[in-house]
Amino acid sequence: MDGTALARRISERTADLAAALTARTGKAPCLATVLVGEDPASVTYVRMKQNRCAKAGITSRHVALPAQTTTEELVATITALSEDPEISGILLQHPVPHHIDERAAFEAIAPGKDVDGVTMHSFAAMGFGLPGFVSCTPGGIMRLLEEYEVDLTGKHAVVVGRSAILGKPAGMLLLERNATVTYCHSRTEDLSSIVRQADVLVAAVGKAEFIRGEDIKPGAVVLDAGYNEGNVGDVHFESAAARASLITPVPGGVGPMTIAVLLEQTVRAAAAQAGVDLADLG
Repeated sequence: MDGTALARRISERTADLAAALTARTGKAPCLATVLVGEDPASVTYVRMKQNRCAKAGITSRHVALPAQTTTEELVATITALSEDPEISGILLQHPVPHHIDERAAFEAIAPGKDVDGVTMHSFAAMGFGLPGFVSCTPGGIMRLLEEYEVDLTGKHAVVVGRSAILGKPAGMLLLERNATVTYCHSRTEDLSSIVRQADVLVAAVGKAEFIRGEDIKPGAVVLDAGYNEGNVGDVHFESAAARASLITPVPGGVGPMTIAVLLEQTVRAAAAQAGVDLADLG
């Protein structure tokens, strides 16, 4: 499953909409990125997102905070961005340092600017199938399934991982599309036997090549949301690809889709704040 190609098409469409919205309102969509500390991987991710914003006609404002920033200081920073009319969307790069209450920081993001889909408001909207912003990686996974015309009705989908911004929302979005969903995690007993039942497998466990080909049901669709040291995912690609009907590579699968959804939702947020219907922009 070629996430790079699909992400490129989504980003090109997003750039067209951003240009039309800017022409209509006189103001470009703006994504605020907040980074606490100087974790090298996080710095790289933020820089990449800023570059993708520029290509899509989205301006960006980067807020870099020292590693010793307190929860209260971070919440105050995000609250100010939420109240700033020049900001369309807010991305708090995660994880944050351990001494910070990450949930409190996420909840400081105004729901209308939660373009990364990390607040409880967005989680509830996903759970109830209501309009809102989806968590970007699960959203990207669903777009890949749509692109490759994977019929989820009645299929057994197994999600390995239960994080609040990846595993849990992925399962809810799959359930909304009429899949039967099983969540697995670090305390699941006999994990392999459950994975072997999956018609659709979402790997979001955060362990390099944790899932091997022998545990993939022949013909299954495999979506690897992991990214680990050595440029590998949570699934052993070669052995899994020999049994799967469709599989996402790492890199080039789910990763590009995450950023594409982020950009698309930033433009959606900007349009909503300006009172513009994106359908009217062509």
